[in-house]
Amino acid sequence: MAERVEARPRRAEREGSPWTGLWAVVAKEMADHLTSARMRFLELIILLTAVGTVYLALQELRRTEEFLYLALLTRSRDPLPAFVGFMGFLVPLIAIALGFDAINGEFNRRTLSRVLAQPIYRDALLLGKFLAGLFTLALVLTAIWLLVMGLGLLRLGVPPTGVEVARGLLYLLTTIAYGGVWLGLALTFSIVFRQPATAALSSIAVWLFVTVFWGMLVGLIVQGLTDDPVAQTRWGLALVRLSPNTLYSEASLALLHPTIESTLRIMGVITPLQLVQLQWAVPTPLPLSQSLMTIWPHLTGLIAATILLFALSYVLFQRQEIRA
Repeated sequence: MAERVEARPRRAEREGSPWTGLWAVVAKEMADHLTSARMRFLELIILLTAVGTVYLALQELRRTEEFLYLALLTRSRDPLPAFVGFMGFLVPLIAIALGFDAINGEFNRRTLSRVLAQPIYRDALLLGKFLAGLFTLALVLTAIWLLVMGLGLLRLGVPPTGVEVARGLLYLLTTIAYGGVWLGLALTFSIVFRQPATAALSSIAVWLFVTVFWGMLVGLIVQGLTDDPVAQTRWGLALVRLSPNTLYSEASLALLHPTIESTLRIMGVITPLQLVQLQWAVPTPLPLSQSLMTIWPHLTGLIAATILLFALSYVLFQRQEIRA
């Protein structure tokens, strides 16, 4: 009787919440990410590019500018592009590096069945790996953002305004959401393909297609749909915004270039008359609330794409057969 009474809590513990062991998985995966050699290599690349772009941008800044710290992120000088341009190129690579072997690596090491033999469910394992990658990415990007702000404070000698800090934090959140899309894609490919190299190459192939070839393909599609230039522009904007790169670049432009011209370019077509009027008008920065309303669809699209990719990986992982 005593043995039966003692066995009940163990069974209840095993049949408890499906998220049992979630944070143990998150802590373990984050420790693996932060101590891995590839992560240190990527961090070194980001550190060097961030310092280089910010140092060159400081040479081009003028003290008369209204938003010095926002210009620090967007100003470029040959031979390096702006800090925002580097982030748009490097963040997908970091996210792919964090997720391309999340599941198939466990298969190849023959540790997945051992992990699931513990009181850890598939739900907790998959979500824990995704959250660990997302938290690691957020930690690295936050450190780089603080480094850039610190370098600007040392060189400029003036603290950032509240509006600059708020826009910078929103840009940081947008960058994390942008990285979450590619992390979800890499996690999905790590479930579909058993070889980590195949998953990594597939993820990079999708990134190259979206970055390089999607804009060309959209141009060919809109030319076949209509001959009206205005309709072609509108169709082109609608199709090109299916790319997370476009959503990220437009959201970054609205946050870090708070002008009416940049906002009109994001919202739609600018007529030649509007362009002439903007050239003669006094540049007036938009309030933060207006910029946030402008980029809200872009943020929603990035977050929705991340959720959809994670849901796809969840369905695929639940249908996989795992043998000891």
